[in-house]
Amino acid sequence: MSDAAWKANEAFEWSGQARFAVYYAPSRDSAWWLAGSEWLGGDVESGVSYTPPQPAALTRSVSELTKAPRRYGWHGTLVAPFRLADGVTPRGVLDDARRWAQQQKRFVLPAEAATLGDFVALRPAEPIGEASMRELASSALRTLDGLRAKPSAADLARRLATPLTGRQRDLLVEWGYPYVFDEFRFHMTLSSSLEAAHERAALVAWWHDRIAALGPLMVDSAALFVEPAPGEPFVLWQRLPFQTEGVEQQ
Repeated sequence: MSDAAWKANEAFEWSGQARFAVYYAPSRDSAWWLAGSEWLGGDVESGVSYTPPQPAALTRSVSELTKAPRRYGWHGTLVAPFRLADGVTPRGVLDDARRWAQQQKRFVLPAEAATLGDFVALRPAEPIGEASMRELASSALRTLDGLRAKPSAADLARRLATPLTGRQRDLLVEWGYPYVFDEFRFHMTLSSSLEAAHERAALVAWWHDRIAALGPLMVDSAALFVEPAPGEPFVLWQRLPFQTEGVEQQ
């Protein structure tokens, strides 16, 4: 079976090592999907590779600066990657995710580029957009959490050993991820961790101009992404369209 065929095949049985995630990804036919895929060097749905654009202010290539987000593809996390609980099948995940998506309303999301810590990302430009994305992610997590395998004691101990607040530790134990609900901050990663402030500033400036041309994001669907085996690049397996009636303005 070709790459394109297995990505489109709903009955495809991923290995037991696969992890699944619910991400926001701009629509396949949108300028936003092409812009982000070009920036990261590839379309994780079609498998097409791109040569990223090169901002004049940078001395290093964009490919060098985007190694970390390239493995995950162009996305914003709604439900972080998880392995399947016993008895849960990939088809069951797809069916439940589709039912959840069909209950969601579409909305427009103004975005901006910003430095978040030592990396650069897109984020909602307005508090109402941030709240809408948090509500969307919370809804997806609550609906689909029963599909998730609980982490092993060793895996949980490893995760708890990382720097976390008390609240984040509680969320990790209960929900498998520390940055959910009130700790959730929607973003679409545009770079790896960058020590040089001038590189971060150059990326923010370049994307500021690009966003002005692209306009706001349309949040009209989510997508099921899959990591086929540990450490492998994620692929966009299935799109999850939202309700078709109307578009809410932010």
